[in-house]
Amino acid sequence: MSISPFCKIAGHKHRRIVLVCDHASAYIPPDLGALGLGADELSSHIAWDIGAAAVTGILAERLMATAILAGASRLVVDCNRPPESSGWMPAESCGIVIPGNRGLSADQVARRAETWYDPYHRAVAETCQDRDDPCVVAIHSFTPVMDGTARPWQVGILWNRDGRLAEPLMENLRKSGEVDVGDNLPYSGQTLNYTLDRHADARGLPHVSIELRQDLLADDVGVRHWADLVLTALTPILTQLGL
Repeated sequence: MSISPFCKIAGHKHRRIVLVCDHASAYIPPDLGALGLGADELSSHIAWDIGAAAVTGILAERLMATAILAGASRLVVDCNRPPESSGWMPAESCGIVIPGNRGLSADQVARRAETWYDPYHRAVAETCQDRDDPCVVAIHSFTPVMDGTARPWQVGILWNRDGRLAEPLMENLRKSGEVDVGDNLPYSGQTLNYTLDRHADARGLPHVSIELRQDLLADDVGVRHWADLVLTALTPILTQLGL
């Protein structure tokens, strides 16, 4: 359970790799009264990216990289959305009404942003600024079925204008022979990549967002398997880029 707006895993100070996990936590502050939701909803994919924090931790350890993980549920405030987005503090998610997010006052919105959103993004910005030309890798996970539609990809790679990490990463993952890779699937990095757009693309830093299917991360064995697979595909690219 988190009581901090972010968790920082400190890597080697000279390691030029920054990992971010926008939806690492399902934590809802007690004063928000569970947002009017039940336990099933609060443990589901609408509240957090299941397995993403565990994968991020393994990658941080193995790469000796610094990682910043958001401390509150995406239902409190979505750290991968800009403030003008309807999904920033969503009143509804995947057809589920979020009672505690309806009719929020300007003060309530500002308090959540100041407590949970702004500190996370400051931590990401400061971590990137402390390193010479780092790369930024975002770790997410996605539900295997959305609105009744199956999503067959085990891994999705989200990117926009900068393919320095994304394109060779997709190629390496496909070489493994066991991965169906979604190129900007199940979401497009051209429209949904706020944290990387803000902290990496705006500075011309290499970056990529990696989405893993949640049913593959249901236990420690799955988490380690897919973390290892991502690491195997990513490491030679980082080496080639001098990172």
